[in-house]
Amino acid sequence: MARTKDPAVRTLLIERAAQMLRAREPVTLRAVVAGTGVSTMAVYTYFGGMDGLWRAMRQEGFTRLAAELATVAVTADPVRDLAALGSAYLSNALANPDLYRVMFDAGFDLEDPAAADESLHTLVRAAERAKEQGRFRADVDPLTLATQSWAIGHGLASLVTTGPLPRAALGNGAPMLTALYVSCGDDPASCRESVAAGWRLG
Repeated sequence: MARTKDPAVRTLLIERAAQMLRAREPVTLRAVVAGTGVSTMAVYTYFGGMDGLWRAMRQEGFTRLAAELATVAVTADPVRDLAALGSAYLSNALANPDLYRVMFDAGFDLEDPAAADESLHTLVRAAERAKEQGRFRADVDPLTLATQSWAIGHGLASLVTTGPLPRAALGNGAPMLTALYVSCGDDPASCRESVAAGWRLG
């Protein structure tokens, strides 16, 4: 009879490996299970080996990001929603700094690339709604705008979670997003109000 896998063990090994990576410790089969109470065989049982563990770490980062983005309500103000999604992105990075570092390691494939792409598509849909409502100019490409918004969030998240900048630097997100959206045609006063309503970090 097949043995039932314990999701808690899978999560334990993923977080342990991510913590070791952040601490610049060698992530080896024996080192990952050391002190966890499980054997090296668990890495094969749950992931099929170390490569599978790396893929699972990347995927878990995007899974948690998707869960955080899903908490952002869709409102009648899509510019507010764009700012709130950016804020949620940063919240996820701060809550899961070890996994965040692994998410963008292209040396290992994702288990479900489409699920990771959905994070960007969430931003694209909000940008499309803003364009449809006349907040952005007709020539604004929602995908390009979503990518620019993501770049702002990713830059702040990377600099704060890895240490060069203090958490207070997150306050730069709101004015940067405001400048971006105004450059796309949004009314400055309305934009500042919308971004302030969505941005929860600072």
